[in-house]
Amino acid sequence: MKKRLLTILLSASVITAAVAQSGEQKLRNLATYFTPEKKYLVLPVKNGAPKRNIELWADGDNVRFFDMELADDKPDWYAYLDISEWKGKPVELRVDKLPVDSKAFAPIAQSDEDKNAGEVYKEKLRAQFHFSPKRGWTNDPNGMAYFNGEYHLFFQHNPYGRGWGNMTWGHAVSKDMIHWTEVGDALHPDKFGPMFSGSAIVDSFNTSGLGEPGKPAMIMFFTGARSWAQAMAYTTDGRTFHKLDKAAVPRINKDNRDPKVIWHAPTKQWVMVLYVERDGGQHSMQFLTSPDLKNWTKTSSLNGGIGDDRYLFECPEFYELPVDGNPANKKWLLTAANSDYAIGSFDGKTFTPEAERLSNQRGRDFYAAQTFNNQPEGRRIEIGWWRTHTDKDDMTFNQGMSIPLEHKLVTTPEGIRLTRLPIKELEQLRDKTYNLGKLKLKEGGKNPLESINSELAEIRTELEPGKAATITFTLRGLPVVYDVAKQQLTIDGVTAPAALQDGKLKLIIYVDRTGVELFANDGLMFMPINKNLEAANQSYSLTATGGTVKVNNLDVYALKSIW
Repeated sequence: MKKRLLTILLSASVITAAVAQSGEQKLRNLATYFTPEKKYLVLPVKNGAPKRNIELWADGDNVRFFDMELADDKPDWYAYLDISEWKGKPVELRVDKLPVDSKAFAPIAQSDEDKNAGEVYKEKLRAQFHFSPKRGWTNDPNGMAYFNGEYHLFFQHNPYGRGWGNMTWGHAVSKDMIHWTEVGDALHPDKFGPMFSGSAIVDSFNTSGLGEPGKPAMIMFFTGARSWAQAMAYTTDGRTFHKLDKAAVPRINKDNRDPKVIWHAPTKQWVMVLYVERDGGQHSMQFLTSPDLKNWTKTSSLNGGIGDDRYLFECPEFYELPVDGNPANKKWLLTAANSDYAIGSFDGKTFTPEAERLSNQRGRDFYAAQTFNNQPEGRRIEIGWWRTHTDKDDMTFNQGMSIPLEHKLVTTPEGIRLTRLPIKELEQLRDKTYNLGKLKLKEGGKNPLESINSELAEIRTELEPGKAATITFTLRGLPVVYDVAKQQLTIDGVTAPAALQDGKLKLIIYVDRTGVELFANDGLMFMPINKNLEAANQSYSLTATGGTVKVNNLDVYALKSIW
């Protein structure tokens, strides 16, 4: 009898009795069983449609829950939910407030292929050498680590819409930090809440006991945005992930979040830096230590700004670098989401700042950057969330990442400072080279870049402005203006200081579909500017006013796509 009842239950679409009246539209709540036979449940998305809550239940557990702009009829695109782990088992699908005539799940579509119409990664607003997800929203980079011969980039991801929400850890891997392959979402919302930002480490000494013989574990720490606790997950193969049932660090105060974990070799312990909002809107960084990654002790706290003063607000990053490449002289850097940083010393428990509120990132919408742990050459490589303007037209994705940047500490007349420069691996993207050498740039003179026509470009130059008033690079219609008297660069309304050094200005500029990233004076100033460039305009120019500019070198490279 029980078997017969179950068969009836599984073979019929059971519609719960909740039918509501909303103006002229009748709504219903849907509850229906189906059996996964293929890898994906196909979810139709209509940009701008009302959001519906969707749940999947298996064996009495709510295994997936999210909201999305569900298409009741013709979709703009499809999201794909991996249901392979429940193949052959009954799964209940619940959807709230569907119009009674909705065709969203009539029938329930499954697929072994993850595809949408058009050529993925070639869309008109897809950056061509910056990472962005195949579809859906992305923001903060998370859990960046080198593990099992691959760079792992996890990222805040909404797999079901191109707006923020349903925070999940997306996952991409790379051999060179340039060419990325998505390998499926790693961490899904659960009892802790949506999966907010965090970090990953490789537990080489198996202090946690989560590794296997010959297989150390990569361990991820994340904030559950319901419990506001810091929880753990781990993997030994880089593809299969397991969460620990108990939080590693319970909530401390208010919306504490974004755990950054590192190994501190001198004291042979793990260190966590955690953003904590204190009473009165006080931003702070809490330091904790652990011998085994599971049991943590608070050791110290450092205050930042208050309220709208976002110094040391969100997304901590903490690491040590040699000064001028000297391993006998190292300093620690503490930074947060807006890239303002402090330099100081660290004894394993307390960070003591020696210089604070420093910045060399002066662009627009570069945020929440993180660096790779366990980088095999010991370099410190950063990727930041770049808030590009890609939620337009029929795009199925939104937002992306910066190019990878190498950090160094150098001594300047003002003191020790951080530099950011593009990593050397980007050179493999150079397709065609224009070595324009030395020249003199006169007002009203010939444009030395007139022969260049390229969608993607890298420009490297050293300029001596002399008595010139302005120097302007026009990059596919976007002016980059240097005011010589003020020693300032201006791009699309954003102005940043770029002082001449011995009368010279060094520039590196990368040009992609979604904006430019500029580096001045060997990386002492980094200026990312998000701007959708006009597809039809692939021209470049270099002009001067008020005098003659001495160009000591000018090299331009047309670049290849990473896709």
